[in-house]
Formats: sequence, structure tokens, C-alpha cells
Amino acid sequence: MRLPRPAGFQGPLTLLAGVSLLVYALWPWLPLPGRPHPPRTIVFYGFSILGEALDQAVLPTFERGWHARTGERVTVVTAFAGSGTITNQLIMGVPADLALVSLELDAERLAAAGVVAPGSWRRLPNAGVVNRTPFILLVRPGNPKGIRDFTDLGRPGVRVVHPDPMTSGGALWGVLAEYGSGFRRGGPEAGFQTLLGVWRNVVAQAASARAARTQFENGFGDVLVTYEQEALADSGSGAGAGTGKPGAGGWEIVYPPSTVQSEHTLVVVDRNVEPGERELVDALVRFLWSDEAQRLFVQHGFRSVSPELNDNPAFGRIDDPFLVRDFGGWDRVRREIVDGIWKEKVMTQVGR
Repeated sequence: MRLPRPAGFQGPLTLLAGVSLLVYALWPWLPLPGRPHPPRTIVFYGFSILGEALDQAVLPTFERGWHARTGERVTVVTAFAGSGTITNQLIMGVPADLALVSLELDAERLAAAGVVAPGSWRRLPNAGVVNRTPFILLVRPGNPKGIRDFTDLGRPGVRVVHPDPMTSGGALWGVLAEYGSGFRRGGPEAGFQTLLGVWRNVVAQAASARAARTQFENGFGDVLVTYEQEALADSGSGAGAGTGKPGAGGWEIVYPPSTVQSEHTLVVVDRNVEPGERELVDALVRFLWSDEAQRLFVQHGFRSVSPELNDNPAFGRIDDPFLVRDFGGWDRVRREIVDGIWKEKVMTQVGR
């Protein structure tokens, strides 16, 4: 038989239970004597091929350096996807403090959506560009199709794997590389014909450059259009890779005579940075352009924005590298090449 509780007993008991649950939930975070403070956090979004370089080298080095200088623990929480995908996520409101996108065009989209201040990234070092990597071709061992340039991708029987321009910043760099290589050889018509030939032979697309490489490694296609860094990272941070050298994924690298150097842009999402975290976030931003961080990027297959640091012996030679600014910048490239030529002419002719 249960005895009746005295009047007024239920309220204090419920309150005590609630307080107990709250203390239990917060126990790991309470600043008790002798217990280290919980780590401070930064949320960092990046496009697909950055994962290994940031998570395995650059960010842990920053975390250790911050702890050594201040005694505070810091954890950088990361998320990676195609540049268009992470841009869409930022517009939808994910709580990122920093984002490293594949191309400035995505930074412009963030500004247009009010996520960051217009042009704010250009006030960062090197106008916001953290690192670079040229666009190259991966072919099957022995290069059975005899691929040497983007024009070869338009030959009958060549099957091309390519990231999707609707979701991948790398795909847009690929479009510029294909058109630009032809343009620099023979003008606008040569650029159009090169781009048309490539896209007539595209047999598989993926949401990101990393996903496209997975398709290629799984047996799709004869050639993959991708970042140099994707190839070098797969061969042990670049060791032993180069033109004609096999990669761990069962392919060889071909460096086109003319190709674009992709440039990757950092944005600071100021609206998500708490006042108390500003110093920490700014310190990470500065670190990304330090010689220490730039050397780590180079070790992981990216080319530094400081040319004197590009001493990775795996970096292949490109006779005629070019930049997006050689074609008027991304606003013009999007309007005239991506929309005006690739989308309205090339894709119409290939029936997609």
C-alpha cells in the first residue's frame, strides 16, 4: 500500500529531479577545480578535395599552436561537399564561421544572399585566395586512348567522366579549362569546338570532384577531368606522381599543354562569429596564409599562393597555365562561357 505524500511535496521533488538532470547534462562542461576547460570550437565548411589537407594537417597544426600559445583547447569542426552544395547549405543557414569554396563565384552567391558582405573576402590576404591547383586529366594505365590534351577528349570512342557544373565548383573550373585551352590555341571557335567535343563524350557526372573520381576508380570512363591535387593526394601527398606515373587508384596523370589554375576562396561568415570568438577565428584566418600552413597545403598536393613554396617534386609542368582573370573574372566567365557557350550552345547541341 502506497502512503499518501504530504501536500506540497510533489513540487519540490519535481524541481529537485529537474535540477539533478540539468547538473548531470552539464557535468562534463562545468568549470570544476582541476578540470580543463571544454574546447572552443570553430565550424569550417570546405569543398570536397580539401578534407585530407585540412583535417589531417592544417587544422590540427593550428589547434596545437593555439594551445601552446594560450593554454586553451580549440577544435575545428569540419564539413566537406561540392562547392555548390556547401554554398547552398550556407545560404540555408548552417552555422559555419568560415568556408573555403572552390571558386569566387560561390562567394558572390553568398554575398547576393546576404550571408557575407559583398567583396568582404577580397580584403583578406591574396584577395581571399588560399591555394591553387591546375586542372589535369587522369587516364587508364598505359594511356590506351593516347590522351595528351583536352582536344583528344572529343575523339570518337573516348568516354569522359566529369563533375556536374550544377553542384560542383570543380566542374566549372573544368569547363573553363576546356574552353580556355582551345581559345588560347586558336581563338573563340577553337574554344567552342574543344568544349563541344568534350561534352559530347561525357558519359558520367557526379556532384563533386571527389565523387567523380570515385566513379572513375570504379571503372567508369576512359578519362577524368579533375584537379591535380586529387591525383597527387591519392599517391601519398604527391610522392612519385607525375605525367605517365601510375597512381594508387589505377590511373596515370596527363598534363595538358594549356590549362587553368583553379583558385580557392575563403569567406568569413561574420554573422555566425560570436564576439568572444572573433580573436580565435581571425587567428585561424591569418594562419591559413602563413608559410607553415601553405607548406602543409603543398605537401598535400595544393599549389601555394607563394610561388617560392611550391617545391613539391610531384608538381607537373604546364607550358601555358592561365587564371580566371585572364578571361575577365568569374562574373564574365559565368555570363559568356558557362551560360552563353556551355549551357546555351554546347548542351543544346549534345541534347542535354
